[in-house]
Amino acid sequence: MAYDLIVKNGIVVDGTGLARRRGDIGVRAGRIVDVGHLTESVAGARVVEADGLFVAPGIIDAHTHYDPQLTFDAWATSSCYHGVTTVLAGNCGFSIAPTRERDRDFISRMFARVEGMSPVALSGVEWDFESFPEFFAARRDRLGVNLACYVGHSTVRRWVMGPDASEREATSDEVEQMRRVVAESMDAGAAGFSSSHAPTQLDGDGRPIPSRFAGVDELRALVAEAGRHHGGSVSYLPASSIGGLDHDDKELLVELGVDSRLPIVIQGLGGRNKVDAPTAGWPEAEAFLGDAARRGAAIFSLLRNHPFDRAFSLESGTQLYDGVPAWAALMFLSHDEKLARLRDPGVRDELRDAVDHPNKDASKGSTLPPPHWHVVFVDEVTEPQHEKFLKRSIKDIAAELGKAPADVLLDIALDSDLRTVFRWENKTPEWEDAVRESQRHPSMIVGVSDGGAHLDRDDGSDWSSYFLRFWVFDRRLWTVEEGVRQMTQVPAALCGFADRGMVLPGYAADLFLFDPDTVGPGTKKQVTDFPGGEARYSARPEGVHATIVNGRPIVVDGELTGELPGAIVSPGVR
Repeated sequence: MAYDLIVKNGIVVDGTGLARRRGDIGVRAGRIVDVGHLTESVAGARVVEADGLFVAPGIIDAHTHYDPQLTFDAWATSSCYHGVTTVLAGNCGFSIAPTRERDRDFISRMFARVEGMSPVALSGVEWDFESFPEFFAARRDRLGVNLACYVGHSTVRRWVMGPDASEREATSDEVEQMRRVVAESMDAGAAGFSSSHAPTQLDGDGRPIPSRFAGVDELRALVAEAGRHHGGSVSYLPASSIGGLDHDDKELLVELGVDSRLPIVIQGLGGRNKVDAPTAGWPEAEAFLGDAARRGAAIFSLLRNHPFDRAFSLESGTQLYDGVPAWAALMFLSHDEKLARLRDPGVRDELRDAVDHPNKDASKGSTLPPPHWHVVFVDEVTEPQHEKFLKRSIKDIAAELGKAPADVLLDIALDSDLRTVFRWENKTPEWEDAVRESQRHPSMIVGVSDGGAHLDRDDGSDWSSYFLRFWVFDRRLWTVEEGVRQMTQVPAALCGFADRGMVLPGYAADLFLFDPDTVGPGTKKQVTDFPGGEARYSARPEGVHATIVNGRPIVVDGELTGELPGAIVSPGVR
């Protein structure tokens, strides 16, 4: 039988960690048939020339929120441009399904608040489902990338309890109903179960998300149910993930891992919050991972391997200061109200030191740590007298002027009618040292794109391009073989995707072709291609030639082909 697709003359980095080699790849019916010399007829096959390129397995992104976006954007842009072929959505305790018709507004507003999604863009969600099985069924033959998805605790609570999900703990009967929903979702192919008790996460009405009202026994019951099916993983954010894991949460994580016999995936281990680099807390975190392993629990932590790079202005507002009540109250006032308050001496007194003393009491609102002044920079100015501040940190400017850092930022903003653009970029020597050390630990998973979320201020879909350029080719922390394995075979094994993550005969033909000399992050700019003409940041790479899903190219030289070869990917299914 003839091949459908041939990738010729490339250097195959197969995801196993073994040495790369030159070879051709023959694909038939979405599966890899041959690697090396081709043994069957090449007549009529589509040919992709890969001379001078590395051919790797498609990247698996284990932390995204693409489940709403995939109903109106089948390719999960911008991740697909960077070689991502499979996205795992439904993280952080909320998935787009199951959702009853009456709850669509609540679920949409929760996604908008927690994940920084545009309410207007979310109005484009195609609600052609209610239950989790119906969501998967509606996506079949309508996907560009492969989709795996957790069933989210907050969504399940709302499905069973309605508005009471945001008021109280569940009764034993309600927990049993939730258990059955989790079971139904797992049987339909869910990647596992996700939940959160993180105090930073509030719904569209400013209340804790539903999963934060769940008792520990409820959490245990639902995690245990997820473990009774076909494998997968559990994504969970403990309450103390903000500020560093405490003893009780460490014990809970071990219990969840032992009882479910699934990998338990958390975030930010060793850092001050769920997206921080492991710094002073890393030795203690490493000791915890060792203790958990000895007790039979596989605990993993997602590690953001690329620095934050988020632009903001006081004109448009930002959620970066949600954990600073005085600043958060200012951000989404009208333009004139902002100006009036910033010129009020009493308000300025309240704002001056607030960033250095953020909220740490979850009962009083978000506990999201704000950016430190030494990593907030002046990025774009409108006034000539501010040009001398360009690309300098607020801390540095404050030292020069002898003023409080908050006053520096606010005065520059006021002088420009709030139009000055600032940028939070946390790439420091301390950040690099911490990420370098921790990413070599086998329990740390590189990545965390947060794809589909926070597109109003960033697009983390370039994490894989950054990882290859910075950590593999520039810093040479990894060989290219092992670096590729970290983005492909490792997440496939973690998630239980039995036929993904390696370029071997019999595996799904998910492939990523790139130029080793030029691959890396490219442009990041605002585009207006979402429903309602909503703007978002879109990141594009350099040096990526093609992204191939199940044997069909979906991106070639930076352009979508329009093909829809994506599939639902589930644990344990070949």
